[in-house]
Amino acid sequence: MKDKSFRQIPLQKGGKKTTLGPVENLELYVPSDWWRKIFDSFYIKTDSDVVGDDNITKAEISKILEKFGPEVEVSKDVTILDLCCGHGRHSLELARRGFMFVEGLDSSHYLIEKARKQAKKEGLPVKFREGDARKIPYKSDQFDFVLILGNSFGYFESAEDDKKVLKEVFRVLKPGGKAIVDITDGEYMRKNFQPRSWEWIDKKTIVCRERSLSSDAKRIISREVIIHAEKGILVDRFYAERLYSESEIKSLFEEIGFTDIEIEKINGLSNRGQDLGMMEKRFLIVAKAQKFWTKTNGVSSSVKNIVVLLGDPKKKDPIKPGGTFDEDDILTINKLKEALSEIKEYNFYFLSDHDKLIDSLKDLKNKGKIDLVLNLCDEGFSNDPTKELHIPSLLEILGIHYTGAGPQCLSFCYDKSLVRGIAKEMEIPVAPAFFIKPSDIIYEIPFSFPAIVKPNYGDSSFGITTKSVVYSVEELTAQIADVRKRFGYEKPILVEKFLPGKDLTVGIIGNPPNDYMITPIGEEDYSMLPEGFPRICGYEAKWLPDSPYWNIRTIKANLPEETERIIIECSIKLFERLGCRDYARFDWRLDEEGNPYLLEVNPNPGWCWDGHLAKLCALQDITYSQMLALIIKAAEKRLKLYHQPEIVI
Repeated sequence: MKDKSFRQIPLQKGGKKTTLGPVENLELYVPSDWWRKIFDSFYIKTDSDVVGDDNITKAEISKILEKFGPEVEVSKDVTILDLCCGHGRHSLELARRGFMFVEGLDSSHYLIEKARKQAKKEGLPVKFREGDARKIPYKSDQFDFVLILGNSFGYFESAEDDKKVLKEVFRVLKPGGKAIVDITDGEYMRKNFQPRSWEWIDKKTIVCRERSLSSDAKRIISREVIIHAEKGILVDRFYAERLYSESEIKSLFEEIGFTDIEIEKINGLSNRGQDLGMMEKRFLIVAKAQKFWTKTNGVSSSVKNIVVLLGDPKKKDPIKPGGTFDEDDILTINKLKEALSEIKEYNFYFLSDHDKLIDSLKDLKNKGKIDLVLNLCDEGFSNDPTKELHIPSLLEILGIHYTGAGPQCLSFCYDKSLVRGIAKEMEIPVAPAFFIKPSDIIYEIPFSFPAIVKPNYGDSSFGITTKSVVYSVEELTAQIADVRKRFGYEKPILVEKFLPGKDLTVGIIGNPPNDYMITPIGEEDYSMLPEGFPRICGYEAKWLPDSPYWNIRTIKANLPEETERIIIECSIKLFERLGCRDYARFDWRLDEEGNPYLLEVNPNPGWCWDGHLAKLCALQDITYSQMLALIIKAAEKRLKLYHQPEIVI
């Protein structure tokens, strides 16, 4: 990669970008995790002279294949990991040349999605996934070659993190496997960097760059301002990259345990012939992983026995139609058991009798038959939705590990108004709304109709029906009275401006910031609804098979890149801020101009086979069984419920 991003300057009102203007010390403006958010459409555009040039990619892969060795060219039966793969230009080119076992890993959701689309378009057998290079999500001894190309090494603020990357590369390489790394010539760059430069990247867009050495002279600090002739400043961002001399990078590889280290100097190419930045003079490093095979061939889990906690089918359930478990609920539980039976490495026990729950958990723990609880009891203790947080509280009191959110997170997210307030504090957009206390009989409406009336507490679309969308003061008053009558006069109500745009949802499985995946963003397809029905995914869509809403489909959303970026970045921030764990789902909606607004956070989203999270995973070819396994694995990693691999000497 030629030049990196990020410090994104926030939007002003009206959607225009702003800039800091001149700054004396660039280093003060570099976020420690600038690399998390930089790889977007701007990166593709500003670096297109390198990363978008197929001829340069072909030349680089030809050079890499020389380092593979002649025997590889004959068989091509090798496993390759393209680490920090970006939009997959090197992975895809290897696949075009006949390599069948290529995988790409990158932290950028945008670039990974771009890579997947291209692989699908060309029918190439490359697997792409999101992940952190410091914690590579593969077993030990798995790859013949690990590539880090395009100057994608040295992003982290700490040099210790660079060591973590190389240690992980060493771990996932087979004994005798090779690491091939392409990084900038640090000593050359330290002496020859351009303090200022600019270049036209198309007929209307110019990129201006400013550079300086860090205070310790170990990093290049860069600023990049992209300006459009008509739209003005598009982005103003800061970033930094660590500089390694030839001797320093060789010592680092040796410290990790690599041998037979070869370093070759290479020159950068550009189809614009202008500012190559960090790509101008580089090292191509080839190093061998001289090590023993690991006895366990990777990290092995200590979790064998999993207790699955469910709602109690013998008790009343106020959320369900008729207030009881029905045949559809039994089918859902059977589908769950069938999917879990496909995960062969665990023994599953099921608990649903809440009257005996505490004694059953104690008994299983004492017998050593409970390593982890898969907490799928979103109904709440004794099917009381206000006691959803009591289940994890009980597990913590008993000292039992469990999947999913803790009690405080569940308490936060049960209160829609509270989540809105936290989001607003974080500058995350939420729809205009007002809060009605139980004692309120007069209220001001700070926005125009239509509006949607919701109980402030609860989930599963409880209390949200076709009547919830109102178009006048009279309808609003009537709906508030109806909600109070049905759910209690002591309960607060939230009234939001109804947004007419796309109804969206996105899932996160894993635990940011280092180990997680983002599902595709799903959109509710309301095209089959009769005219006049409000476009909402309410109670009817989830619980009433005879309703016109029952056949609503979830499809993959087609969104502008900037909209997708905002939704994903804000969802990740909320996941961390609210204390979500292992998995969560975030609901969004667009206004009439296509701007995204947060609706709700679901820290314990529906786990059923036909629920939204499963539908989102299916959009990425992840089966129901695989989704459940990912949730379990996320909890294992978070709780560190595994044994370190042993080395055979």
